[in-house]
Amino acid sequence: MRKSWGFFRFFIILILLANQFFCTAQENKGVVGKNGMVVSVDEYASQIGIDILKKGGNAVDAAVAVGFALAVTFPAAGNIGGGGFMIIRFPDTEEAVALDFREMAPGQATPDMYLDEKRDYVEERSLFGHLAVGVPGTVKGFELAMEKYGNLKWVDVIEPAIELAGKGFKLNERRADSFNRLNERFEQGTKEFFRVFSKPDGSEFKEGDIFIQKDLARSLRLIAEHGSQAFYNGEIAELIAQDMKKHGGLITKEDLGKYEAFVRKPVTGTYHGYQIISMPPPSSGGTALIEMLNILEGFDLGQKERYAPEILHLIAEAMKFAFFDRAKYMGDSDFSEIPVKLLTSKSHAEDIRGKIDLKKAIPSATMGEEILTIEEAKETTHYSVIDKEGLAVATTYTINGWFGSGVVAEGTGILLNNEMDDFNVKPGYTDDKGLIGTKPNLIEPHKRMLSSMTPTLVIKDGKVYMITGSPGGRTIINTVLNVIINVIDFNMPIQDAIDAHRMNHEWMPDLLRLEKGAITEELIESLKAMGHTMKESSRWRQGDAHSILIDPKTGYYYGAADKRSQGSAIGY
Repeated sequence: MRKSWGFFRFFIILILLANQFFCTAQENKGVVGKNGMVVSVDEYASQIGIDILKKGGNAVDAAVAVGFALAVTFPAAGNIGGGGFMIIRFPDTEEAVALDFREMAPGQATPDMYLDEKRDYVEERSLFGHLAVGVPGTVKGFELAMEKYGNLKWVDVIEPAIELAGKGFKLNERRADSFNRLNERFEQGTKEFFRVFSKPDGSEFKEGDIFIQKDLARSLRLIAEHGSQAFYNGEIAELIAQDMKKHGGLITKEDLGKYEAFVRKPVTGTYHGYQIISMPPPSSGGTALIEMLNILEGFDLGQKERYAPEILHLIAEAMKFAFFDRAKYMGDSDFSEIPVKLLTSKSHAEDIRGKIDLKKAIPSATMGEEILTIEEAKETTHYSVIDKEGLAVATTYTINGWFGSGVVAEGTGILLNNEMDDFNVKPGYTDDKGLIGTKPNLIEPHKRMLSSMTPTLVIKDGKVYMITGSPGGRTIINTVLNVIINVIDFNMPIQDAIDAHRMNHEWMPDLLRLEKGAITEELIESLKAMGHTMKESSRWRQGDAHSILIDPKTGYYYGAADKRSQGSAIGY
């Protein structure tokens, strides 16, 4: 009897250990769902997306609802005063579309509008205040998505955001801290901006405070009842135009009325048998991503460990070449001829591979003439959505800098972007400090500024396999690359692929950066010996890649929220 009891106890322990192992494996794969999954930076927004799916909405309905919710709960980047991109793929036809609702330059904008009388670039003019604001596109883009591809009524997807703005929501520690630190960035912030994001008694925000935005709730109600007309031609347009005129901005009611969102054809490529679907110009993201993957496809990355110096070297060189091409060629395809077909071709990648030395880094300056790019601000946000039918949506949208331009249009509650800074701001002049003056991305009236946003779908055997994207300025493209190769080349579960340390090289400056946890003295010395310039920083954090992976065998959805931002994955 004692022996049988001992065997029984041993058997129970084995079961418990096996169960613990299974649960850990599931956790590494991410949050599990079968009927739908939403992954975003904010738990309120993710839950709203799931609620929309449960009410019969599809992934487009949920994505739009999440976008409006983030405009309330994540004002540092979520917005209706900015713009962005959306990739949608339909499971029945296996077709995909790209929605472009990128901001555009006002009609009075000029190529030298940020230069002083000595023709020197005045950075503050393109970063802060009313002159930095591009014509917003988010509301038009979301309306276009709903009209063409949504199931629910427009008002139904905005109502949750209206309630959050009008009744308020609880601040977490991160949001409260971001409000308390606004004075550090915005010496030039407008009076209305500080009124909205400050307490009336002047005290600091703390975790658990209820944050209410009555003006924003009213603006959202107008949009819900009157559609984008309210924002671009109606009362909101009047208020934005008045505020611009009062403070020296360029956007007029006519500019708002002229704005259009577009359905474009995505850029596509292949990588080790997977199809890659991503964003075309005016984003550089999809083109550069596919170029890098094409280059790396010729190397067997999986033959060594993920952070072997030889592997990091190859990835860095691929990044360098793609970012050089980005600087040289990319801009708004409605204004310039962009050689996307060439840049995403296998033959172009093969030519580049022939130039890569397996043991020595190529100095960036020797790749061609020195075309240096301005560092983009990093306050963007990405979210991923899939519904029970397999309709997949990847959305990345932005107001550019942290809390945009520091401008809230009086009477609207709407925080406006500083996206004009993404243009090349000094025509014909390029230096080693970061200025670029090449034509494709110079300021022109009604032109869309170049972006790095990279909402991306990965397809396997005709079905969506992964939905991904990230914020992070120019680092966005490299973050998405990191995630994709982690999954495909290194067989990581999606949560591990998101958590893994990331690397970044942007051609110029000629600098290879790795997140702190990936760095060892031995690795640094190996990469330096190959000719790489390294920069160490304990605070370097790259991206925020809220992603979904679909198991092709079981059909289960695995949502992976990026722990760098304490994001939220919710499935059902």
